[in-house]
Amino acid sequence: MKIDLLPGKKIYFASDFHLGFPSPEESVVREKLIIKWLDDIKNDAQHIFLLGDIFDFWFDYKYVVPKGFIRFLGKLSELIDSGITITFFTGNHDLWMFDYFEKELGIKVYYKPTSVLINKTQFHLAHGDGLGPGDTGYKLLKLVFTNKLCQWLFGVLNPNIGMWFALKWSTGKKHKKMSKGLKFYGEKEFIFIYCQEIEQKSHHDYYLMGHRHIPYELEVMPNSKYINIGDWIENNTYAVFDGNNVDLITYK
Repeated sequence: MKIDLLPGKKIYFASDFHLGFPSPEESVVREKLIIKWLDDIKNDAQHIFLLGDIFDFWFDYKYVVPKGFIRFLGKLSELIDSGITITFFTGNHDLWMFDYFEKELGIKVYYKPTSVLINKTQFHLAHGDGLGPGDTGYKLLKLVFTNKLCQWLFGVLNPNIGMWFALKWSTGKKHKKMSKGLKFYGEKEFIFIYCQEIEQKSHHDYYLMGHRHIPYELEVMPNSKYINIGDWIENNTYAVFDGNNVDLITYK
């Protein structure tokens, strides 16, 4: 992908909204904050990258749209209609996206890490799940989640049953993980190791990902930086590229 950034315009990156978590009441407060942020950036935004786990659970049913998030989906549609490009990278919580976003909203969906050239600056973008060494259990589980037969079997379930089961499983695990606190492993972070491996093969100025919910920056190699853009459950952080530098910002 190649983007020519126009004068006075910026590229924005955000991830891990986890809309729907931990309850509809708490989620809608976060949803309104995210919409306020989108309103604040829309005047200078040329392109917005949503780097996964935007929803705590999403499944593209053939004839049904998951309940909720109407304010957020309406805002995305408004931004698209105003001329802003939005690109969506699936995460481990919303990897069951098929064609709804592209057909209904005009949002291109990516399922794998992708390199993006913005002017003369090379980016490597992904959600971050399943990258690098370790995490074998999840990698095996992802093979099941992305299997076409398994997706079809889940899709033929009554949506009330499928959504109930998925949300119970998802939020239960995350509640437990978040209550223990997230640990930062520094240069042992598995995504950071992945970035080092990619950098040895092909240079990128910036590696931007989410998934870890912890905003931080690490130097991959000279002139190459990995930025985890955090989340909107605890940190309300995003990244912005003005054509020269990437800044990690906390929205207040």
